[in-house]
Amino acid sequence: MSLDTSLDTPSAFGLDSAALFDLPRAPSECRIVVAMSGGVDSSVVAALAHDTGAEVIGITLQLYDYGAATGRKGACCAGDDIADARAVADRLGIAHYVFDHESAFRDSVVDQFADEYLAGRTPVPCIRCNMGPKFTDLFRMARELGADCLATGHYVQRVKGPQQSNSGPELYRAVDPARDQSYFLYATTQDQLDYIRFPLGGLEKSVVRELAEKAGLRNAAKPDSQDICFVPDGNYAKIVTDLRPEGGVPGDIVHAATGDVLGQHKGIVHYTVGQRKGLEIGGQPEPLYVIALDAENREVRVGPKRMLGVESAELIETNRIGPLPVGEELTAKVRSLAKPVPISLDGPLGDGAATTIRFANPEFGVAPGQAAVIYAGERVVGGGWIDATTSVAA
Repeated sequence: MSLDTSLDTPSAFGLDSAALFDLPRAPSECRIVVAMSGGVDSSVVAALAHDTGAEVIGITLQLYDYGAATGRKGACCAGDDIADARAVADRLGIAHYVFDHESAFRDSVVDQFADEYLAGRTPVPCIRCNMGPKFTDLFRMARELGADCLATGHYVQRVKGPQQSNSGPELYRAVDPARDQSYFLYATTQDQLDYIRFPLGGLEKSVVRELAEKAGLRNAAKPDSQDICFVPDGNYAKIVTDLRPEGGVPGDIVHAATGDVLGQHKGIVHYTVGQRKGLEIGGQPEPLYVIALDAENREVRVGPKRMLGVESAELIETNRIGPLPVGEELTAKVRSLAKPVPISLDGPLGDGAATTIRFANPEFGVAPGQAAVIYAGERVVGGGWIDATTSVAA
């Protein structure tokens, strides 16, 4: 792709930038608010928005800036990332505002993360963040600023639904499967999807970096965000025990089938369903995995891999995007990096209702606290939080 480096030239990137934002009027009459995290993806979105000829306003939410997270490469919305976002805005000549959301982020994401682990569950804080401070507040700010849309750097596709359905836009997986973030956005509401734009969903990551270089953005080669933004060194257990010291209280490691005590653990927050390493219970006749966590009795229950097999999962707080498909196979992902597997849906989906998904084949490592995201082909149908599972061996 040959791109013009001048930001003052219409269609400087060789793309139909206006089409990427699905603007309701001529771009010169529109205003776009861009959520800018300081990373290369949201910075390119800001550059593409500027390229349309619309008025562009960048907003950065300072979500986490404690201690070691400040200045750490791979963090998000903290420290040097804010400086990068501001530099990109200056380069593009757009307005840029930073809002302090540390308190809201701690209350709705960090504290809940700790509480979930303390309860023996495996949380997904990135979904909570999108459901809470990142989307809810950004939508409110964008609308207060009179913006025609809010744009983010997420790798998902917003696709107009069939005219006959009259149900509004639909959410699809990204073209680049290695970058797809649909798992983290299943809770997007129809109202939000009407207003939000995802300009990068149809682009490969390599193209996005090329666009950043051609635009002269200083973060063009910046590494992607890694792991959980508020866990500086990947040691989530330390974060949890710092906030909830009781999570580090030792207890028994118990065989789930026999009830035998096989050893002692150093606190249930150090373990997740499906874990094998770090149990320190050698001398067993077969490999053992964490089957369940009993927070009330401070027990880590282990068993052979076959006991991890799950035939169904109960979902709560479900959300549905668009109509349920008729006569089309449904699949589900129960972890962000898992492959979608065939399922059937037993009950309603959406409006917060509880429902059950049944796996066509036993699924392993399904942990309460994680999300199950349901697809029809490439389309995101919705999903919910896994509240409980039924074992094949039960």
